[in-house]
Amino acid sequence: MKAVVQRVKNAGVTVAGEEISRIGKGYMILLGVMDDDTVGDIDVLAKKISTLRVFEDENGKMNLDIKSIDGEILAISQFTLCADVKKGNRPSFVRSKEPKIAQEYYEIFCEKLLEYGVRNVKKGVFGADMKVDLVNDGPVTIVYDTETWVKR
Repeated sequence: MKAVVQRVKNAGVTVAGEEISRIGKGYMILLGVMDDDTVGDIDVLAKKISTLRVFEDENGKMNLDIKSIDGEILAISQFTLCADVKKGNRPSFVRSKEPKIAQEYYEIFCEKLLEYGVRNVKKGVFGADMKVDLVNDGPVTIVYDTETWVKR
């Protein structure tokens, strides 16, 4: 499972001209579900992100997690994170999880963030052509790949 986490001042997602979700200070997360991901990957990733300390404390150090600042999350499904670009110029998406299961994992991931104490998790629309806008704060961008922690 891959995730790109961006610290934002605000972010929103629009589908077919209609705003679906909007958050204030927090994270905008792009989530890609790989073919060999399991429910265990979801738990590891949600726990890591919910405890990520990239918000500044009273001394200006990145020492606070999203719960400490009462931040929000906008989670967007992004199968293109699973792209294999080793050969040629056209990405291959064969390592992406089958859409029905990927959607289930995406929903579970959002629920897990709430279980780990994030107060507000908003979503895009799985599989839709989404327009995402955000004001990146910092910028601070962290890339996660659960292959780092989950043994296959």
